[in-house]
Amino acid sequence: MTAVSATHESPSREKIEASILLAAEEVFSQHGYRGASLQMIADRAGLPKANILYYMGSKQALYVRLLNRMMHRWNEVLEDITPDSDPATVLSDFIRTKMVLGQRYPKGSKLFAAEILAGAPFLSDYLAGELRDWVSSRAAIIRQWSAQGKMDAVDPRWLIFLIWSATQHYTEYSAQVGGILGRDALTEEDLESISTFLEHVILKGCGITGSAPNSAPNNSADAHSAGN
Repeated sequence: MTAVSATHESPSREKIEASILLAAEEVFSQHGYRGASLQMIADRAGLPKANILYYMGSKQALYVRLLNRMMHRWNEVLEDITPDSDPATVLSDFIRTKMVLGQRYPKGSKLFAAEILAGAPFLSDYLAGELRDWVSSRAAIIRQWSAQGKMDAVDPRWLIFLIWSATQHYTEYSAQVGGILGRDALTEEDLESISTFLEHVILKGCGITGSAPNSAPNNSADAHSAGN
């Protein structure tokens, strides 16, 4: 078989890339970066290995794309915040979105965690560059909220780290959580209870009075499931 050419009879590039990314996430999660191979990913996706190289370039490029996609999913809810935004609404949406995405994409979340625990060998430039700049820009807006009296003057970096880690616990330590709760997976009621608890603790800890109205988590991250 040869690499798929762009014809009206062929699957769209978006669909092919989505199938490759799904297969790669499963293979990398199961075998790790070193244990995974492009042939394993091709077999899982039902495509020739040539297609993986054609669409993704290399094993490392594919792996890094998966990791970056996970971070973009998590942080998209903070992309459009401004000094005029309501901290209670923004932080509540951030917490709830992170909780939902952790349950929706557990393999991607655990893959990212494994990369960080390994010392981020493939993400060091991204973490010290693009992500650092992103956190700095979000932190600047959060500091403006504090200056406006909307919340206490907490360090925005620690706040972002706290939300990342508190929500990720329920994915990365799912075996521990499930063992203690006595069930294999979190229910919708569990997710609502956990989200409400985290909202209460974090918003109160930031001196934010009044709570944001409960709303459905931001689903815009779905747009990244096949790309980015």
